[in-house]
Amino acid sequence: MNTREEKLEAFDRLLTIMDELREQCPWDKKQTMESLRHLTIEETYELGDAILDNNLDEVKGELGDLLLHIIFYAKIGSESNRFDIGDVANGICEKLVNRHPHIYGDISVQNDEEVKQNWEKIKLKEGKNSVLQGVPRSLPALVKANRIQDKVAGVGFDWEEPHQVFEKLQEELGELQEEVNLGNKDEIESEFGDVLFSLINYARFLGVNPENALERTNKKFSKRFQFLEGEAAKKGKSLKDMSLKEMETYWEKAKKMD
Repeated sequence: MNTREEKLEAFDRLLTIMDELREQCPWDKKQTMESLRHLTIEETYELGDAILDNNLDEVKGELGDLLLHIIFYAKIGSESNRFDIGDVANGICEKLVNRHPHIYGDISVQNDEEVKQNWEKIKLKEGKNSVLQGVPRSLPALVKANRIQDKVAGVGFDWEEPHQVFEKLQEELGELQEEVNLGNKDEIESEFGDVLFSLINYARFLGVNPENALERTNKKFSKRFQFLEGEAAKKGKSLKDMSLKEMETYWEKAKKMD
């Protein structure tokens, strides 16, 4: 592993390369924060994939890509004398110190839940009008629901026991079925949303990240389906030519290979 001095040298090298690219490379010279935004989002998802695959070499590479983006944004900020990477680093340092009074102050906490509660209270004192103000509007709905629930739980708006959440989920499923029976499309969508929201909340109580859980299932399903396609191709068939019973046989075989 690198020493602290070697780490600082590597960071300084990256800053130097960024300066050179911004000055000399036609592509890097024309980039703006807006043009980089979608690329940053893509890199973040690629990091997420690497984490789910438990591919540490890929994680290292994707972290480098994200670090480059952070350096890039800071470089652009420095060009208008608004901020530079030093301001970025000092800003997060100050935030961490202020939001960890149990480490840098005289506050005592018993567990991580109390840390989260203090965190939300401190953010409100910093000028936020709502604990939900920090939830990005552009988050995917499933991730956003999880963050909303986590945020409000941080100030005590939460169920006490998992069974209460499960009972609420069952209640929402019942309400959904009622609207399905009535055939009211708008209400079906509304109740379906309530079911998903409750299910995500239950995942939180079980200590399960719903985004990770769903993505693992996506990967699992895709792997099994591609196996099914491969087996059909070996027989010179398309899936449309196979009966459901035939497909089920290969599906069960794919499950055993997980």
